[in-house]
Amino acid sequence: MKTFKKIYIEITSVCNLACHFCPQTERQAEFMKLDTFQQILVQIKPHTKYIYLHVKGEPLLHPKLDQFLDASHEQGFKVNITTNGTLIQKTKHKLLGKPALRQMNFSLHSFDGNEGSTDREQYLANIFTFVREAAAQGVIISLRLWNLDQDNATNQQKQRNRETLAILEQEFGLDYKIEETVVPGSGVKVAEGIFLNQDHRFEWPSLFAPADDGKGFCHGLRNQAGILVDGSVVPCCLDGEGIINLGNIHETSFSQIIESERANRLYDGFSRREAMEELCKRCGYRKRFGQ
Repeated sequence: MKTFKKIYIEITSVCNLACHFCPQTERQAEFMKLDTFQQILVQIKPHTKYIYLHVKGEPLLHPKLDQFLDASHEQGFKVNITTNGTLIQKTKHKLLGKPALRQMNFSLHSFDGNEGSTDREQYLANIFTFVREAAAQGVIISLRLWNLDQDNATNQQKQRNRETLAILEQEFGLDYKIEETVVPGSGVKVAEGIFLNQDHRFEWPSLFAPADDGKGFCHGLRNQAGILVDGSVVPCCLDGEGIINLGNIHETSFSQIIESERANRLYDGFSRREAMEELCKRCGYRKRFGQ
C-alpha cells in the first residue's frame, strides 16, 4: 500500500487575488462541502498523516475552515495551510487554538505579484500579529518569498523584496541582512518557530509549454498526491488543472485510484528517471532532483 508524506486537498478553487505568477484556473469555482471533506479523510487515512488544504485557490476563503480543522483533528491528521495572507485578520479566530493546525505558509510574494496591492506595512503587520500568536501555540510558520529569477545580480524582484525584508528584519530584531545570508532555496530562522524562505519563481507546468526529453525524477505519487475540489485525484500539487486525472473519489476509492494502471505507469516511469505523462515532460520542477 502506498503511503505519502503529504496529501493535498483543495478545499476551494476560488482565490481572492490574481497574481501574475499563478495562472487562474479554468475549472469551475467551487467550495468543498464538509461531508465530502470528511469522506475524503476516511479514504486517505491509511495513506498519510499530513494534509495540505490547497492546490489552487485560497483556503482562508472557505467559510467552514474551522470545521475542516476540527474534522481533521478528529481523524488524527496534522494540517498545513498555504495562504496569501490577505484574509488572516478576518479568519485568525478559525485557526488559533486548533490542535490539527501544524504549519502555516505565507506567500509574501503575492503582495508584489498582485496588481493593486498598496499597503505593504499593514499587510505584513496583520501577518506578524498572527504568526507570533500562532508560533506561541506551537504552529510552525514559513514566510515565503518565492519570486527570485535566475539572475540574482540584477533581479528587479529582489530589489522589491528589500522593502519587505527590511520590515521583517525590524519586526524580529535581526542584526543582519537576510538577502546576504539566505541562499535561494533555503531559509533562516527569524524567531522561535518562525522561518523565512527565499527561492526562485517556478513556472506552473502547462501542455502549451515545450516538452523536453522527459528525463528526471519527481516525487509525485511517491511522497505526495492531490485531490481537487471536485474529487479528481492528481499525482502532485502542480497539476492545478487536473490534467493527469487519475480518477475521482466520488466514483472510485482513493486506494484503488493510486494503484490504477495509469498511476503505476507514472510511478514506475519516474523510478527509471523517465516522465511518462505529457504534462510531466513540460514541468521544470522535476529538474530540481537531477537526472
